[in-house]
Amino acid sequence: MRPLSTQRACELDPQAAQPHWLIEGLWTDQAVGVVGGEPKSFKSFLALDLAVTVAADALCLNRYRTHQPGPVLLFAGEDALHMVRQRIEGIARARAVAFDGLDVHVITEASLRIDLEDQRQRLRECARRLRPRLLILDPFVRTHRIDENAVADVAPLLAFLRQLQREFHMAVVLVHHARKARHARPGQALRGSSEIHAWVDSALYLRRKDDQVHVTIEHRAAPAPDPFALTLDTRDQAVALRLVNPAEEPTPDTLTPGDRLLQALGDSPQPMTQRALRDAARMRAATVGSLLADLIGQGRVRQVREGYLLA
Repeated sequence: MRPLSTQRACELDPQAAQPHWLIEGLWTDQAVGVVGGEPKSFKSFLALDLAVTVAADALCLNRYRTHQPGPVLLFAGEDALHMVRQRIEGIARARAVAFDGLDVHVITEASLRIDLEDQRQRLRECARRLRPRLLILDPFVRTHRIDENAVADVAPLLAFLRQLQREFHMAVVLVHHARKARHARPGQALRGSSEIHAWVDSALYLRRKDDQVHVTIEHRAAPAPDPFALTLDTRDQAVALRLVNPAEEPTPDTLTPGDRLLQALGDSPQPMTQRALRDAARMRAATVGSLLADLIGQGRVRQVREGYLLA
């Protein structure tokens, strides 16, 4: 039998690894975890913001950038499909990204039960074909019929999701309810077994106060940024979350994707190719192409033989 691998303590790497991010500050790369909170605390809106961010290489809440863009697989178990579309389209508009072709794949089955083996295998096959960077199950309670308070029931489901995460190198987000009782740590308010809180690598906890929602962040292997407040914004027919009292002066990480392209063009003394813009703005080629088409249509950018420049 092959023995376990070992190293002397003095031979271990002395340097602590820097955290790798899916969305900087909010979710570590390939992390499993929870977007948790009381009812009507915008949990689903925040989960969809994560989805648009990863799928479109955008800025979550117009501030937090993604480092690992790619496809997103979403199960929305409490909303009609036309409502899911409206919400995603509104968030895409608010984040200044193109909705058409957005790489968010919505599971259209009437139900999903990951406590059943055949359903697990179908979900695994879907992940194998799409290779998503992010899987969102919203809410967790609609994906099973187990007793969430029983460790023996909950642990196999969480183990399955951890297995998917490792097999396909993707992050997993469970949207999950929390009890109204106040706890010293937000994760302790999650409904069901404490196994859920122990399982998470990254978590976003939402608590409503008046017309705002306060978000606390938790990571297993990275420092968490300070809590912040959100409100639901409905300007320009784009219903999406908005940071309350963000910094007045935008930094490169708080600019919209379109603004990042405009800034790169403004900083260049000559026309820029699409490849140069992609590298300067740290976006995918498809995202840059779509944004350029929109900016040209708005009369803010023009194309010449050498590339693109401000109009």
